[in-house]
Amino acid sequence: MTKFVISGAEHADGTRADLFIADGVFVEERPSGADVIDADGLIALPGLVDLHTHLREPGREDAETVASGSMAAARGGFTCIHAMANTTPVTDTAENAEHILDLGIKADLVQVVPIGAITKALAGKELAELGLMHASRAAVRVFSDDGMCVMDAGLMRRAFEWIKPFDGVLAQHAQDSGLAGPGACCHEGDISGRLGLAGWPPVAESVIIARDAQLAEATGSRLHVCHITTAEGVDVIRWAKARGINVTAEATPHHLYLKTEEVVNYDTVYKVNPPLRTDEHVEAIREALADGTIDIVGTDHAPHAPHDKDHSFAEAKPGMLGLEQALSVIMETMVTTGRLDWAGVVDRMSAAPARIGRVAGQGRPLVAGEPANLVLVDPARRATVDRDASASFSRNNPYHGRDLPDPVELTMWAGRVTHRR
Repeated sequence: MTKFVISGAEHADGTRADLFIADGVFVEERPSGADVIDADGLIALPGLVDLHTHLREPGREDAETVASGSMAAARGGFTCIHAMANTTPVTDTAENAEHILDLGIKADLVQVVPIGAITKALAGKELAELGLMHASRAAVRVFSDDGMCVMDAGLMRRAFEWIKPFDGVLAQHAQDSGLAGPGACCHEGDISGRLGLAGWPPVAESVIIARDAQLAEATGSRLHVCHITTAEGVDVIRWAKARGINVTAEATPHHLYLKTEEVVNYDTVYKVNPPLRTDEHVEAIREALADGTIDIVGTDHAPHAPHDKDHSFAEAKPGMLGLEQALSVIMETMVTTGRLDWAGVVDRMSAAPARIGRVAGQGRPLVAGEPANLVLVDPARRATVDRDASASFSRNNPYHGRDLPDPVELTMWAGRVTHRR
C-alpha cells in the first residue's frame, strides 16, 4: 500500500492526531482507499536514526550483511543507519563508499549512509579520500576510524581542515593507546585486578576528547565523540561546549544499562570497546544524556560470529548487538525513570543524530509535507529478550534472558512498512 491512515496514535508531545500518508509523505487530508492502521494505545515517533552501526559487509558476511543489519534496524524502529568504515576492504575510497550505498539501496529496508574512514586502511598514517568520498554519489559527511583512535594530532588537524569546506564531521573513538593499549579490555579497578585483565583507565578517554576538542576549536570544524563512557569524558564535553566548540557526543544503550560486574565470569558477550564501567560512570552518562551534554544515543551495533567470541576474554573480539533493543534499553533506563520524556527520546534518537549526520529527510516531525518515516511504539509491552529471535546473523546479544520493554509495533520508511509485529 502507498496510502495509509494511522488512527488514534499519541504523539511525543502528548497530543493525539491521526496521520495521513500518501506516496511516501505525510499529507493534510485523509487519502481515499487507504490502509487503516489502528494505533490506539500506541505512540507515534519519527523514525530512529543510528550514527554508529557495524554492518560487516563486505568482508565478514558470516557475522552480518547490510541486508540482515537493515532488517535488525527496522525491527528496532530505525529508518536510517550509518555504516561504519571498518569493513574489508575499508571504506576509505569513493568507490568503496558507493558500494556500501548500493548495498543499502538493494536491501531497501532503511536508509544506509556510509561513514568514510579518516585514514587509509584505518592505519592512522595517511588521510583517506575525504573530499572524493564526499563528492561521490555516497555524499559522505561523517568520517571515523572507529576502534582505531587517530593518535597523530597533526594528522587529525589536517583531517579537520579537509572536512570543513563541506561541513563534515570527524567521529573519534577516544582511546589514548599509551594509556589503554591494545590489550585493555576491562574498566581499570578492583574487578580488572581481581580477574587479571588489562585495565582501561578513564583518563585514556578524556585526554583524547580534550585534544580533539581543542583541534576542532583551532580549525573551526566539527567533532563527534563516539560512545562516551566516563564521568571524566563528560566533564571535558561540558567544558568544550561551554567554550562554544562545535562538539557533539553519543552514549550507547549498553553503557547506560550494563556495568563492569557483568564480566566477572569472563563471559565474552560483555567484552566491548570501550569497556563497561562502574556505577559512578554509568550515573554520569545517564545524567549527561538527560541534560543534553551527551547529544545522542548511538547503538555501536557490533555483530560477531561465534568463533570471534569463543576465546579467552582477553583474546575475544569486542562488541555486542544493539539495534533491536536500543529503544528498549532507553525506555528502561531513561523514560521509566523520568530522566527523558518522549520528546527527549525523539531528540536523542532521531532529530539530533540526523542533524549531526546532515541526513535530509530523517529526524523530521510527523507533519504534512515531511517524509513518512515513523515508528509506532507500545509503551506498556514487555518481553524476555531471546537472542535466537534476532534478525542479525550474530547472537552476541547482551540482553538475552532479560525482561525489557518490547515497544516496536511498526516501522515505516518513506511511506513503506518495513517492520510490523
